[in-house]
Amino acid sequence: MSLLGGIRPPIAVLSVLLLSLAGITALTLGKPDNALVPKAVLTSQQYVAEDGAIALRASLDESVTDLTSTATLFNEGRPVSADTVLDKVGNVYQKWRGTAVIEIKSGKMLAARGENVPLTAIDLTKLSRSDGLDPRMVRLENGQTRLIIVALLSWKGQPQQLLVASSTLSFPGVDLGPGRAIGVVDSTGHLLSSHGALDSERARKQLTSFAKTAARKGRQHPVKAKEPGAGGYTGVSGHLTGGAAKEVRTVGGYATLAAPQAGGATTASSLGLTVVTEVDVSAKVSQITRPAFGVAAAGALLAIGGLAVIVLLGTVQRPLIRLFLESRRLTRGDLARPVSVPRAGEAARVGAALERLRRQLQGEPADIEGPAVRKGLGARALLALCAVLLLLWSVPLMLLLNRADSAVKVPAQIVHDQNSRTITLSDRVRRALNEGHADLSAVAALIGDRTTPEDMKEVLERTMEDHERYESVYVLGADGEILARAGRSPHHADGKGPSKQALEVTGEGGKKPVVTATAQAPGRGGAAVVGEFRIEFVNALLGRQGMGEVRVVDTKGRVIGGDSGYIAFEKAPSHLNSLLATKQARATVQRGGTVRVAAVAPFSGGGAAKSLQWSLASWQPASSLAIPEYSLQNRTVLAGLLGLTAAAACLGWLHIVVVRPLRALAGQAEALAAGDRKTVLFPRHHDEVGAVVRSLELIRQQLQEQPRKRDGGSRTPAGVGRN
Repeated sequence: MSLLGGIRPPIAVLSVLLLSLAGITALTLGKPDNALVPKAVLTSQQYVAEDGAIALRASLDESVTDLTSTATLFNEGRPVSADTVLDKVGNVYQKWRGTAVIEIKSGKMLAARGENVPLTAIDLTKLSRSDGLDPRMVRLENGQTRLIIVALLSWKGQPQQLLVASSTLSFPGVDLGPGRAIGVVDSTGHLLSSHGALDSERARKQLTSFAKTAARKGRQHPVKAKEPGAGGYTGVSGHLTGGAAKEVRTVGGYATLAAPQAGGATTASSLGLTVVTEVDVSAKVSQITRPAFGVAAAGALLAIGGLAVIVLLGTVQRPLIRLFLESRRLTRGDLARPVSVPRAGEAARVGAALERLRRQLQGEPADIEGPAVRKGLGARALLALCAVLLLLWSVPLMLLLNRADSAVKVPAQIVHDQNSRTITLSDRVRRALNEGHADLSAVAALIGDRTTPEDMKEVLERTMEDHERYESVYVLGADGEILARAGRSPHHADGKGPSKQALEVTGEGGKKPVVTATAQAPGRGGAAVVGEFRIEFVNALLGRQGMGEVRVVDTKGRVIGGDSGYIAFEKAPSHLNSLLATKQARATVQRGGTVRVAAVAPFSGGGAAKSLQWSLASWQPASSLAIPEYSLQNRTVLAGLLGLTAAAACLGWLHIVVVRPLRALAGQAEALAAGDRKTVLFPRHHDEVGAVVRSLELIRQQLQEQPRKRDGGSRTPAGVGRN
């Protein structure tokens, strides 16, 4: 017999699968949910830490790029004083705690602004080394940490100078929400900086403990730290669980600073820093799981599955095996006993045909009547009956039982996190646009009336190389003429002078919006440096795990950008109207046909992007969150799907290898019993049905030999023995 063919394997596999599924159902649907904190809350802390790591990494990398780019622009112009350098740097960028210019050869301080820069951390004799100009972290006497960034100022005929800036390890624009603390940890687990709710000794000790754990976990390789096939954040990240007090437990998240592309490296990501967060959340045992439900569902499956298996054994397997044995008996010449004919169906038809063939082998004519075949359910109908029985168990689990309705409870911390993450992302987009305008302002500040178009083009091309945010950068004269450009062809209308708006959006009716930044060039008689942002750059900022759908919406409620498919300038979804109308950051749980967590955060803060008055909106269905009600629903649906899959696979297998061949066998047996001796019977499978077919073929051959035996053996051919 074939290993996978025959009647026994499908029924045996079905029995094993149903028994296994019954055990799984009892364990998964009846197991009490003892988690004090829902998994969705823990995962959300991981996402908050990732947001902080992304913001810090982007801020530090941007600071390094801005200082080095500014120094490069100064080096390409005429020599200026140290005070002029620091004044222009301070006017364009307001991000550094302190700046200074020192003469490298003598070590003399030429100019300084802001707080004292810890120059003792810079060894001027080692600047020529390959890592001499790399950023470095310095710990001050008061315990605070500064990131020191350096860039070289070099003019022909002038002593080389060093431009130095100090920056804090702060989180620009990161909204912590109520009760959260955040810190930066080095590779040894030492807290370099911390912010937020650290009023109590317990909170400080817990953050210190989290910092050590996060540093240890952060030393893993990003690929090995994740489950196989997992994507998402390119660095190492996770969630942490701390101590509990009454019905409150401290949870947190951690994330290493990582480059935007997996396997890449940036200045900030090479510093070995990790972001860690903590917040107190409510810790209560969920009472939604009922152990009796799992036991009842498993018992029902055992009863229904047992009935289906008994039906298959009694009406399909046993009759077929009996036919197999009876057909072999006939081929061996045992014709004394009548054939045991099954009660109904195709097996009964085959049994009746075998009985007629037995009598024909005994010499009776082919037109004799065989035993009467009772009318009853055929094999296909029996399979359908078994499928219906198993569907009676699977379908209610998939569609009816343990369904989370519109009253499902969404943890308050999830709503707070959605709100704070939306505010953080809104500020991230605003700052990115402000940074883009500041870069153009730095270029415009160095363009004078003597700057040639060739020099302009060289500066613009370097700006495009240093910053991937632009699609096109060009210098626009007061009369609307483009004096120099880099990148793609501008969308600017011919003859139109520079816009008075620092940032504006055009392109309505086109395929994508055009976000344009304009920075006036003081020494060029009304000319300006204009940059057109890539909308893909804005959209790339919006991609965040665990936030659902994210959209940038203008003051008219039109979509400007998004993290997934959208149509430019289409109206924002209607469920956001009430949130957008408030003109303030807010998050809520929206109930109705779909329960979702939604948040809106308008641009807040200064800078060129303030005039856009955009808002950032995010929403996600509650069903995508790992909260107890939906987790139970998902496990229930999974149990139903497994039952449906087991039934479809095994019954389909049985139909293909047994039922269809059995129906064909019934027709062949009846035709042979009716006198068809010419049709050769070939078995399709090496199983019980195939064995019966082989027996019928042997019987056919025996029936063909009967006339020869009655004539005394082989007939003499015509003409043989004649003269």
